[in-house]
Amino acid sequence: MNARRELGAWVLACVAGAGLVLLAAGRDWAALDPGGAGGGAEPVPLAGSELAPFLGPVALAALAAVVAVLATRGWPRRAVGAVVALCGLGAVAGVWSGASPATLAGARAEKLTGAAAADADSFSAAVHWGWPLAAAAGGLVLLAAGVTVVLRGGRWPSMSARYDRRGPESGTAGGPATGPVTDRALWDALDRGADPTADSGAASEAASEADPAAGRDGFRQDR
Repeated sequence: MNARRELGAWVLACVAGAGLVLLAAGRDWAALDPGGAGGGAEPVPLAGSELAPFLGPVALAALAAVVAVLATRGWPRRAVGAVVALCGLGAVAGVWSGASPATLAGARAEKLTGAAAADADSFSAAVHWGWPLAAAAGGLVLLAAGVTVVLRGGRWPSMSARYDRRGPESGTAGGPATGPVTDRALWDALDRGADPTADSGAASEAASEADPAAGRDGFRQDR
């Protein structure tokens, strides 16, 4: 896999990981089950964003880091990769803390009001592990993506590379000539859309040195 394809695969993986964390954060992670409480109390859902409020900002920071990786190179890109890895660790830590008994107990105290609060001890928290595990998986993807940037990001292209000015050795149109100017070179310049008369004095002198006939006639007809 070449560097450009590797970068594209990395972008897709990072976006998928951050999107999975965002999606899981908005889903219900647990429910306060009334159990034996009377009064027909209904289960109280607890969203991931309530149990781990920093999951959303962590995922958004990872998405912003994708753009930063595309726009930078060298050690700044590796620094952004470290940030992505930290975002992944933050997502995994958020799942760990959000599903902990202490967090569920605190959420129970905040969510239950009125008559339900009086019977708070009878409410048990049932964790739905599907979405927390999905958020943890997204965090692990971000962690792996960040480590990959630190290790291999230096060889990936950047968006600014296409705007870099090419040197004379590139041989592109408009660049300074590296050899003597001949009639063939002048015709080739015209074919590329360049203006060989921009520096007519230097061009005529170089053409005369390369071919005396070109100095007398301007252009030598091909035989």
